[in-house]
Amino acid sequence: MLAINPVTVMTRILPRTWHEQAVVDFERLSEHAAAFQGHDVGFCCLGTTRAKAGADGFVRVDRDYIAQAAELARAGGCKHFVLQSSRGADHQSRFLYLRVKGEVENLVQAVGFDRCTILRPAVLLCKRQESRPLEWMAQQFLGVVAWFFPTAYSVPVETVARAMVASVLQPGKGKVEVLENGAIHELGKAVPLQGT
Repeated sequence: MLAINPVTVMTRILPRTWHEQAVVDFERLSEHAAAFQGHDVGFCCLGTTRAKAGADGFVRVDRDYIAQAAELARAGGCKHFVLQSSRGADHQSRFLYLRVKGEVENLVQAVGFDRCTILRPAVLLCKRQESRPLEWMAQQFLGVVAWFFPTAYSVPVETVARAMVASVLQPGKGKVEVLENGAIHELGKAVPLQGT
């Protein structure tokens, strides 16, 4: 049994920062094709954990749902797709997490967007509602390390969000651009988030 709620909220960014939300069921995503119509840019940060969803659920969410969403976005007119992946993503990795992230990167690129930006952040620093004790300990340690090596091992989620927006606002460096953690930190300085 999949241990995630497949219903999520997509936000449509329209002129004058007006937002429209559409609730979609990822188990029946093709029924929600209209939610993907008329967008120039698509942002994707969808993901779960193997612990929460099991191996099969992790693959379904982190690869299959994302690939299907990308296909629907392209069919709906999306020209630029921005995907949050992971540092070390490699479709040939023997580690499930990194292999799935590499596979989804390849699938999204194959969709044929005019432009595709892939962000590969290191450990994401954020506050979670759910309890993840090992991740919490790693974040505490990496928070201290970040004082000495700010771009080496971690990145705040707010910085990733800024980098995603900045990647759209700046000219691309080719059809596919892959941004590693250091570049995410740099680009994340370019655009302030509302309220910061």
